[in-house]
Amino acid sequence: MSNINYSEEHIRSLDWKEHIRLRPGMYIGKLGDGSSTDDGIYILIKEVIDNAIDEYVMGYGKQIDVHIDQGTVNIRDYGRGIPLGKVVDCVSKINTGGKYDSRAFKKSVGLNGVGTKAVNALSDYFKVQAVREGKAKVAEFERGEITKDHKIAKTDEPDGTQVIFEPDTSIFKKYHFRSDYVENQLWNYAYLNAGLKINFNGKILVSKNGLLDLLSRKTNNENLRYPIIHLRDEDIEVAMSHGNHYGEQYYSFVNGQNTTQGGTHLNAFKEALVETIQKFFNKSFDRRDILASVVAAVSLKVEEPVFESQTKTKLGSTEMGPGLSTIRTFVKNFLSEKLDNFLHRTPEVAKALEKRILQSQRERLEIAGIQKKARDMAKKANIHNKKLRDCRLHLNDNPRTVDEEHRKATTVFITEGDSASGSITKARDVQTQAVFSLRGKPLNCYGMTKKIVYENEELNLLQHALDIEDGIENLRYNRVVIATDADVDGMHIRLLLLTFFLQFFPDLVRNGHLFILDTPLFRVRDKQKTFYCYSEVEKQEAIAKLRGKAEITRFKGLGEISPGEFKDFINENIRLEPVILNEDTVIDDILAYYMGKNTPERQEFIIGNLKVEIDELAEKEAIAIPEMEEAEAV
Repeated sequence: MSNINYSEEHIRSLDWKEHIRLRPGMYIGKLGDGSSTDDGIYILIKEVIDNAIDEYVMGYGKQIDVHIDQGTVNIRDYGRGIPLGKVVDCVSKINTGGKYDSRAFKKSVGLNGVGTKAVNALSDYFKVQAVREGKAKVAEFERGEITKDHKIAKTDEPDGTQVIFEPDTSIFKKYHFRSDYVENQLWNYAYLNAGLKINFNGKILVSKNGLLDLLSRKTNNENLRYPIIHLRDEDIEVAMSHGNHYGEQYYSFVNGQNTTQGGTHLNAFKEALVETIQKFFNKSFDRRDILASVVAAVSLKVEEPVFESQTKTKLGSTEMGPGLSTIRTFVKNFLSEKLDNFLHRTPEVAKALEKRILQSQRERLEIAGIQKKARDMAKKANIHNKKLRDCRLHLNDNPRTVDEEHRKATTVFITEGDSASGSITKARDVQTQAVFSLRGKPLNCYGMTKKIVYENEELNLLQHALDIEDGIENLRYNRVVIATDADVDGMHIRLLLLTFFLQFFPDLVRNGHLFILDTPLFRVRDKQKTFYCYSEVEKQEAIAKLRGKAEITRFKGLGEISPGEFKDFINENIRLEPVILNEDTVIDDILAYYMGKNTPERQEFIIGNLKVEIDELAEKEAIAIPEMEEAEAV
């Protein structure tokens, strides 16, 4: 063992902003570039809005304005405003806030005085303005360092607090805000605070019926087996139904915080739901059959909640508050009374619910006999050697015991063919990136039951590699990336894989785990410079930069890109396109449109979009493209 000098000069004390900037993951989770819903730039928005929501809950201010222009975020509430003499302290002194001693704030999520300080420390530019009774206080910062401490001045503006920030580009590299992600985030605030008006870039978001509106919007009120059940009482609200989809679909919240990882409150809801339904029907239904195809939203208000991380995505509290009942008992008592009463009053809903449970039971028993055979088949296929080149993080540890922070760094690329998988395997980060190789085109599983997944070797091996046979709770990788060639066959494989995941594992998509790998189509270079181009337009721009004298290579497949080049495309500079289900997307409808029988509507869609792309290309390149017959276009 080498002798390392360890003395007083090695002990270092960091100030608040240095510690946040050195360990941002402790405060906002993973960084990311904005392509995932849980990337840090969205946590920054959340931390500021949480304070505005607390003001609304306290009865101050009925509107919150959110404006995002490129990389700048502007959030304005109309609450009481930060006390003017403490504006600088509240955004730059750790563990400073107004919620420590106030009983009224006990059901808030922002209790530790860290949120806006983290936003300040992680922003290239940060400005806060507080307005109270005709006076305003403004302070400006750069990466946590105050640059302008304005004097208190008179103003005609209404009371409230405004925060403007630009995330630090040295930390959030090549970041971009996706408006659909932000809007979904803001809708959740609207649903959980009925009557609150949120103005997002000029669009008004408001809800009158809380979680009923949330579930109605998420499901579009289609393909539900019975009308949404909406129950609420002090400190708890529930909306639920059953659909025809595979898997369970939950939206859970604590004190207005979207707990995407669930926690004790969601576990309590599932347990209470199973017990209540078993007791109502006086039948020992299997838990899996009761929860199969459920879609539910659960909101709980807890005093002084304890979360498992600063990002507050999973509740760790077991009690409703100091000296109060357990969350398990509270939720159980609520459902055993409210849901039981509702089912007795609406026998038609009870009948539809029982029918859905019995259907799930039949489907489960149908595939029970082939599940063991399918698992044995996966083992005999020696999947971890022939199909899956796993990452060291999982090879060194049991994937189910890997902590959440490390799991978030893992990625699996799904490729087709040995050449493509070989290039990615040689170029990948072996610590966190895995590669699964398909053999040929996967089965078009649209409209089939889950039984086909176990009977089809490729689909069975894929679900086994991801460890999602029983749902996505044990998903081995945070990002599942479809990496196929940018040609007709590659697009077809991509579509078949999308169909597989949407049909049988929609939660994988809803929870932001599925992505498409974007790889360059062209390499344009001369002896001094090389450009990798992802479109015809980028290719023409690169040729112009090289003054027309360039060697141009068209990559026909992933296997043609050398591992040395591929390394740049799947590591720091990776381009991923997230697969997103919009609020009004109905999976059954979209699969029927794209994967069902050919229809005139789909033919018109293909022809129309192809013509638009050709027209746009012609306009950008200033070239004339002759008219094509519709048959040629198709």
